[in-house]
Formats: sequence, structure tokens, C-alpha cells
Amino acid sequence: MWTKPVPRMNLRRLIVLVAFASALVSLVNTFYASYSVQRQLLIDTTLEANHAYASKLASTAEDFLQSARQQLAYSAGGLPARMGDNAWLTDEAQRLRLQTNSFNSVLIVDAQGKVLGVSPETLALKHRTLDSAGAVQALRERRPLVTQPYMSSAGNLVVFISHPIVGKDGRYLGYVGGSIYLKQKNILYTMLGQHYYRDGSYLYVVDQNRRLLYHPDPERLGEVAGSNDVIDTIIAQQGGGNRRMHNSLGVDMLAGYAVMPSTGWGIVAQRPTAMTLAPLNQLMVNTVWYSLPIALLSLPFIWWLASLISRPLVQLAEGARRMDAPGTAERIAAIRSWYVEAAQIKKALLKGLALLQNKIGKLKTDVETDPLTGLSNRRGMAAALDVWQAQARPFSVIAIDIDHFKQVNDRWGHAVGDDVILRLAQLMRACSRDADVLCRNGGDEFIMLLPDADLDAAMQVAERLRAKVAAAVIPGAGAVTVSLGVVSSSHGARSTDAVLLAADAALYVAKENGRNRVGLAEPA
Repeated sequence: MWTKPVPRMNLRRLIVLVAFASALVSLVNTFYASYSVQRQLLIDTTLEANHAYASKLASTAEDFLQSARQQLAYSAGGLPARMGDNAWLTDEAQRLRLQTNSFNSVLIVDAQGKVLGVSPETLALKHRTLDSAGAVQALRERRPLVTQPYMSSAGNLVVFISHPIVGKDGRYLGYVGGSIYLKQKNILYTMLGQHYYRDGSYLYVVDQNRRLLYHPDPERLGEVAGSNDVIDTIIAQQGGGNRRMHNSLGVDMLAGYAVMPSTGWGIVAQRPTAMTLAPLNQLMVNTVWYSLPIALLSLPFIWWLASLISRPLVQLAEGARRMDAPGTAERIAAIRSWYVEAAQIKKALLKGLALLQNKIGKLKTDVETDPLTGLSNRRGMAAALDVWQAQARPFSVIAIDIDHFKQVNDRWGHAVGDDVILRLAQLMRACSRDADVLCRNGGDEFIMLLPDADLDAAMQVAERLRAKVAAAVIPGAGAVTVSLGVVSSSHGARSTDAVLLAADAALYVAKENGRNRVGLAEPA
């Protein structure tokens, strides 16, 4: 069944393909490794920076709360002696509020919860008994206190800081407290809102009830946050740290967080992961674009180098394909094999070609040689005659036949007959020149082709051979004789076949005249 040959890629294209594939794999691997390392470094650096920032803000906010509590404690120390002076108490509340802008409002309350002094007075709370969560908690616990956020009677989201007022006799007289409105301007709001990063980072503050105390979006203040790993960690009071997580809205974030010890509030500084990695992604894109021209410029160089490497192998392959063509060995020898592998292949090809030519020469010799005597056979004789005829080269022919050879075989056997044939071949070589072509025409018939020899020279050779054979004694057969016919190609413009026929005719003449003699053909 015939199958369509599979197309094969040439060496030059293969080298170019391998070079580009290797370069591409190396480039992709380098980019991937570089991107992975820098990506992780950016993430780790951002996580650590956010943690440090959150810790700093937590420490600052904690210092603020401690300062506010100290202000209230100092004021509470001077209040027992003047609890009956409502005007002075109002001035003291005004001083506490305006001195540092720590509080949005300040209250001085007696042990029954009635307001004795208030700032600002626009709140219209003076002489009223408060029932807000912060006021009730301060009266109940009678200790320095920072409340959890709650909604005040005026509708504000409030954190209330208070300090008890205690007389010299240890009697509880009430408390002085300051309210921080989480949705209005104050030192805490300004402290958390002065965010110096411009890289997409933001922060928020959450209490132990998951309520947002600060957030860049004012609409979310007071909102209870949903599922969030960082908030869960803060509520569990596991301290500060950092992690990559998804916020309550499902956005991938890099968060650093810290907990304020006195309140349990958590301050979280975070940045979207996508924003963190955006500069790196752009850097990688720019790097690819900057690398592309260099890669394109290297293409001609790689193509030229591939051609340089493949040229000797291509030429050697072409030589191997045309190994039987004339001049192949010279063409292969002229190939410039400038690297070791090509030189070795070239050497192997030349050696193989030499062996092949020797083999072909041996086969040609075997085909044109008689196996018994080593003389040329009919093919060898025809090849020599074709060459001489093409060259218009004159020659003479001596046709030889062993007299009564059949009787030798019948009487002494074929082994002795072979000895006779071998002995005749030896004597033919002894009587010939190197240029002469000696042939066994078959059986006991032989031919001597003598180039550039005229009829007289051929007659002398024939007579000398006849005499040597007649004088030779062959073991097992004794003496044998030969009959010879001589003809020259110069006697008329005759073809080689005509010359050979004339030699046979001359041989027939010798036999007719009694054998053991040299015969001549009649002139044409």
C-alpha cells in the first residue's frame, strides 16, 4: 500500500526553531520567575507596611484616648468643692471642650444623673436627667470608662469617655464626661482621616461588636461589618498582624491590623491586591515591549548562524544523496567542515565512498573476470574493445584454441583440464605486455588483444606463445599444443565484431593446416 511521504524539516529551519524555542522558553521562564519573585515581594512589603501603619495609628489613637482621660481625671479632681456652682461648672465644661478639641461635647453630671454643666449649651441638656447608654453605664459602674459606640438622644453615634467625681470623704458625687461624635469633626476623626498614602490604601476602625467606628465612606459609619477574617481576629483579641484576605464585599485585600488595648478597637489598613500589583504588571508589559525589538533584530543573526552551521551538513547530505554521481568524492573533499561533527561526517563519507568505489571496482572486476584463470571474460573483452573503438585505436587479435582439449578432459579428467587451462593462462601472461588484454572466451578458447600492435608484431607474439606451450610439460597431461589465428584491425575499416570473426577464421585456417601452428585470415 502506497503511503504519502511525511515532509521533513531541513536543518537550518530546525536550528532556527530550536534557537527561538529555547530563547522563548528561557525568556518566559525568566519573566515568570522575575514576576513571581517581585509579586511576592510587593505583597509581603505591602502587608508589612500596612501592619506598621495600622500599629502606628493604633498607638496614636491610644495615646489620644489616654490624654482625653487624663484631662477628665484632672478636671474631676477639682470639681468636688464646686459642685453647687452651676455657672462655674458650665465654664469648666466649656474649657474642657474648647481647650484641645478632643470632645464634641462635655457634661458634668451629679450622682442622680442630672446635668449640672454642659458644653455646648445648644444641646439644651442642662438640668435634665440623662438616660442614654453612656450616661447610664457611667452612673452604674462609677469608674473611668470608655463606652462602646451607641446612638445618643440627639441622634449622634457617640463614644463616651467619663471619669467619676469623688469627694474627699470618698463619696461618689457624679462624673465628668466627654462625647466623641464619630460622624463629626474632632481630633480622633482628623487623626484617622489624615491618610497620606495615595496608592489605593485606606483604613477603617471597628469595635468589638463589628461596628465600623471610622471608614472613608461616611455612609458606612455605624454599619455592622459582615464576614471578615481580620475582624474575626480582632474580636478574638489575637493582637496585630497582617494577611491577605477578602473583605466583606469580596475584594482581594492586603491588610495590616492592630488592636487598641484600652478599648479593644481594631484599626485596619488595607490595599486592594490588584492595585498593589498594577505597577508590576505594567512594568512586565513594558519590559516585553522593550525586549521585542531586540528579539526581532536577533532573528537575522540567528538565521545567518543557522545557515553557517547547517551549510556543511547540507552539502554533505547532498553528497551522500548523489554518491553514485561522477566527481562526488572531489565535491565532498572540497566542503569546508569547520566544526568537529561535520569534519567527522565528512571523513566518514569519504571513507565510505572509497570503500564503495573499491567494492564497485571489485564487483566490476569480478563481473569482467574469468574466475578460474583471472583473465578477462567476454564482458571484459567487450569493454576494452568498446573503449578502443571509441578512441579509434588500432589493435591486433590473437585467437587461441587448445588442440584436442576434449580428449584431455575425457582421458585425464576435468581437474587436469583445469591445470592445462591455468598453465596456458600463465604462458599468455608471460608473452604479453601490461597493456594487452588477455581473455578466456569460454572453455578452451582464448583471445589476446594487443593495442597499437601491427600484424607482424602480433604474429611474433603468437608464434612465441605457440612455441612455449608446445615446450611445456603439464603434470598429468604431458605436452599439449595450441592453434592460433591472428588478425589486425588496420586491415580495412572493420568493426570489432568483424575483426573477431576474422580472428576465428584465421584460427580455423591454423586447424585446417594441421594444428599447432599460427594461421592468418585472408585479407578482406
